[in-house]
Amino acid sequence: MTTNSNAMWVFFYAFLFLIGASLSYLAYSQYRQTQGLLAKGTKTMATVVGFIETQSENNTMYKPVFEFLDRSQIKHTYISSISSYPAPYKIGDRIKITYNPKNSEDVKTISFWGLYRWSVICFMIAAPFLILGGSYLLYSRG
Repeated sequence: MTTNSNAMWVFFYAFLFLIGASLSYLAYSQYRQTQGLLAKGTKTMATVVGFIETQSENNTMYKPVFEFLDRSQIKHTYISSISSYPAPYKIGDRIKITYNPKNSEDVKTISFWGLYRWSVICFMIAAPFLILGGSYLLYSRG
């Protein structure tokens, strides 16, 4: 019965470690994608032209709407995926962005959170899984 119980715990912690490894890989993939966009993307300035307002539990959240011109002088609109309170910008503010010239929907603001948000979040979630799962697996070997 003890052997079966130990095997169950090893399986459980191996599963936790696998979740952590998967999330770490996702974080790394997001990081590489961002690095690729920075290396091959086009950098330009975007202007804040408005906000999309949404209601949260206690506040009105603001999602900035940007406009920018590509190299062909075609105007594009980009709606940030990040909502915040208070509004992070004022209408008329100019913000540095980078976009994929082959896909103008692939846009990121050039700021720490604009570029690396998903990498950081995925790895923050992965770290406890890696630590718990890896520690138990290493401990159970000895």
